[in-house]
Amino acid sequence: MRIPPFNPYIAVVIGVLSVSTSAVLVKLADQAPAAIIANYRLLLAVLIMAPYVLLKTRHEFSFIQKKDWILSALAGIFLAFHFIVWFESLNYTSVASSVVLVTLQPIFAFLGTYFFFQERFSYGAIISMIIALSGSVIISWGDFQISGMALFGDILALLGAIFITAYFLMGQQVRKRLSLITYTFVVYGISSVTLILYNLIGGNDFLGYSADHWLIFLALAIFPTFFGHTLFNWALKWLSTATISMAIVFEPIGASILAYLILGEMITWSQLLGGSVVLFGLFLFIMSTTKKRKVTISEPK
Repeated sequence: MRIPPFNPYIAVVIGVLSVSTSAVLVKLADQAPAAIIANYRLLLAVLIMAPYVLLKTRHEFSFIQKKDWILSALAGIFLAFHFIVWFESLNYTSVASSVVLVTLQPIFAFLGTYFFFQERFSYGAIISMIIALSGSVIISWGDFQISGMALFGDILALLGAIFITAYFLMGQQVRKRLSLITYTFVVYGISSVTLILYNLIGGNDFLGYSADHWLIFLALAIFPTFFGHTLFNWALKWLSTATISMAIVFEPIGASILAYLILGEMITWSQLLGGSVVLFGLFLFIMSTTKKRKVTISEPK
């Protein structure tokens, strides 16, 4: 293996810090509906990617079969609704609760492969899933004591984890036949169209936001997407999938610290305890499944 041009561990650290900004940036864009924030995050990402795709990988579009277009369309729709419900959850619950709960995606992904592809569970995977899900119950119970709306936000975050899992299951076969950049461009484009239609039906305003909000939209397209998951995918050339997956588990910690420093959000005892249990369960889950299968890296949150 040739020497990497850049230390992959540093790339992973930058990636974790970048994806940790997502929830805080969404919270800062408090004048825009969740679907509008999602719309511009993906649309701006597509526009940034377009020159490279059109110049370097446009020939791959001729390889996309009808089945792949259908799966990509479904993946794009699920990705759009992932962003809608997850961003909306941040209007009701804290960054700490929302990010921890949506990080349960690997658990739902493994459940999806069990039901759709008959992949078997190991005892270690079952135990670690029970631990992680128990942590989510602790978080939700604590939030319910604070406010019923906080519990509603937790439920939306869990729906976000389910939608991102469906996005992965729909697109995993297509990704094998296309380069990452082309697949991402196609799915982001379809997701952007879905969000435009959703916002038109919902009567949401596309314009009229402050300059600060437009900077936030652009930051969401750049930092969590390109400096986050693009770096993770690049680092996969040099590091194991387990290493990347475990690094991503630290996202809730980074997001919670940023929420405290920027938004002044305090962490409750139930969020601290439940979040710790969830992260511990996820670590065990990744360790118990790595030898059997590649743990899926969650797409941008």
